[in-house]
Amino acid sequence: MLKVDDLRVSYGGIEAVKGISFEVPQGSIVTLIGANGAGKSTTLRTIAGLVSAKSGSITYRDEDITGKDSAEIVKRGITLVPEGRRVFSKLSVAENIRIGGYLRKCDLAEDIRMVNDLFPILAQRSWQMAGTLSGGEQQMLAVARALMSRPKLMMMDEPSLGLAPMIVKSIFEIIREIRRQGVTILLIEQNANMALKTADIGYVMETGRITLCGTGKELLTNSEVKKAYLGKG
Repeated sequence: MLKVDDLRVSYGGIEAVKGISFEVPQGSIVTLIGANGAGKSTTLRTIAGLVSAKSGSITYRDEDITGKDSAEIVKRGITLVPEGRRVFSKLSVAENIRIGGYLRKCDLAEDIRMVNDLFPILAQRSWQMAGTLSGGEQQMLAVARALMSRPKLMMMDEPSLGLAPMIVKSIFEIIREIRRQGVTILLIEQNANMALKTADIGYVMETGRITLCGTGKELLTNSEVKKAYLGKG
């Protein structure tokens, strides 16, 4: 579904992404793990059209989308759930959700019912100001908003960051359910253990390069990954 080939991205004179290549098969969950500053978020933001690539290509469903703006990327079926949730705090839950469908020129009622079924707590709090929700509820709202564009590929940047362990478990259950509904997922996650247990394929990024790849199960048992990211010697 998605192919990134020799992607390079620079900020000023600093090369943040140094010629990475990877693929995201349709129907899969793929995760990028690595330390802060490895270039993971920059990679997602470049795919989403928020950052320009210096060189390389991004191909989505056999179409070169390198350099297209973010609205065009969303129209093609790719959406990004950003790190830090970034809900509109002074708008209601319902208003935040409707904003997610802003590019679609149709009745959103069916989609609103779908996200309310997936996130019952948001349905119960539809007129509550988004800024008054808990961190876990705001993360659910960010995912619900992204689903309103009817994505084929959803990219998620640190969905469990700062959340309590029980909420993290719920977030990953939601990720698996979204995949069951036919959405392919590209995931960045600081909780490497949960990410690799959930993902079909994993890539390890270090200082702008991909240094390891394999199935989630393979990387969970890899001695280098265990030592660096899973807290196991």
